[in-house]
Amino acid sequence: MAPGTALVPQLMDRCRGTAVRRYGFELPARAEFVSSARHLTGQQLARWGVDEDTCDTAALIVSELFTNAVLHTASEQVVCELRDSDGRLRVAVKDQGLEPTGPRLRQAGDEEHGRGLQLVDTLSSFWGTRDATDGPGRIVWAELPC
Repeated sequence: MAPGTALVPQLMDRCRGTAVRRYGFELPARAEFVSSARHLTGQQLARWGVDEDTCDTAALIVSELFTNAVLHTASEQVVCELRDSDGRLRVAVKDQGLEPTGPRLRQAGDEEHGRGLQLVDTLSSFWGTRDATDGPGRIVWAELPC
């Protein structure tokens, strides 16, 4: 599926009366596509004229959330969505689920892994998770000022 296509399902509800820029893409849920997700994110935000710091932060968040979907679910595809609305940028990543509980913030010790959501929590204004409404899966989202 081509990036930005209207066939990518909308992951977040739109509020009436607000101007929204929306971009979505879907990639295979494999580790080698994490860099593609990061690149597509940065490329689109640059097209929108989003400042470089916000582009870098959003690309890092997408990278972390996409990696979590690859590592912690049995997904075949991962859908990402960027929304710019009223000075807020929201990033959402949808996996195909199959995990009994949602993502959890852990206290990172000396382990090599397990810091992704702590990073998302630190970099974003808000973040959260919800079950997908269009079948199995989970949506993890993060919001930052734009």
